[in-house]
Amino acid sequence: MRTFTLNTELWLPRSPEDVFPFFADAHNLETITPPFLRFSVLTPAPIHMATGTLIDYRLRLRGVPIRWRTRIAAWEPPHRFIDEQLKGPYRLWHHEHLFMPEDGGTRCVDRVTYAVPGGPGLEGLIERGFVRRDVERIFEYRRARLAELFTRLPSYTSA
Repeated sequence: MRTFTLNTELWLPRSPEDVFPFFADAHNLETITPPFLRFSVLTPAPIHMATGTLIDYRLRLRGVPIRWRTRIAAWEPPHRFIDEQLKGPYRLWHHEHLFMPEDGGTRCVDRVTYAVPGGPGLEGLIERGFVRRDVERIFEYRRARLAELFTRLPSYTSA
């Protein structure tokens, strides 16, 4: 299985202790996911986040309805967590979120390792032709929304 990676970074003008609670509420994914995915969290709130927590989602990828289930593989507030796909559109999805203090704010780093469907020779074509573009669009939207949310709000508090 061939894997691919995406690394993105964003600096937010808040401390990790102020930023992390936003990510600790899985339902906030709906806020930072682009509308074209028609994404929704199916697991009822409140979701108690911890290592082993399972979360179910629904989305549309290129018009195709998809159910997605992730497991929290690591939970280390306010510095790091990892979610991994158990069921969904990828053969592998491993997403590490890092929150590091920097210059009076937080450097947010996303490290995603993923694999796409398809056999040898097709994986690269599928990734370059379809998947990479979608994943980059998703994370571009996410960065823009997070920057907007954390620059206009005095601080984030979960509901």
